[in-house]
Amino acid sequence: MAHYLLVIGDREALGWVLTAQRMAFPAMNRSETRSLVPGDTLLLYTTRGCFKNPTRDRGRVISAGTARTAVSPLEEPISIAGREFSAGCEVTFDLATPWPTGVALSPLIAELDTFADAGANWSIRLRRPLVHLTDRDGGTIQNRLAALEPQPLDKVLDDYARWWRASRRP
Repeated sequence: MAHYLLVIGDREALGWVLTAQRMAFPAMNRSETRSLVPGDTLLLYTTRGCFKNPTRDRGRVISAGTARTAVSPLEEPISIAGREFSAGCEVTFDLATPWPTGVALSPLIAELDTFADAGANWSIRLRRPLVHLTDRDGGTIQNRLAALEPQPLDKVLDDYARWWRASRRP
């Protein structure tokens, strides 16, 4: 099975992903989106701007999960955080680090094969919803994440889902 960074750049979207146990994509035109298959490992990465404070926050991997289904067109597009999404899949995330912790990606870049040829411009590769990782990189990040002792999702979900839930109130 393949390893991917699942890149989330908005706190409302993060709350939806963790609450609904689904992932939405703007379209199916990217090769990595079409390549995702059930059983692939998803390392949930929140960008520096995900929580609206990029000077305070760092890009972090907060959870490891699994794709339960392949990406397919949605019957009805969904709107999350002001964006429309026409494709999606089911995912499973059972554990997550307490907010605002996680594996900071920036200090690991020099160790990761996936970004070896990117130099100082490595973060440009995170401007897509899925970033394919080598098996070695996936293992490195998963080991770092496990060392942080992620908690059962139901114990930390409120901190991550509060913005999603607030956006749904009438």
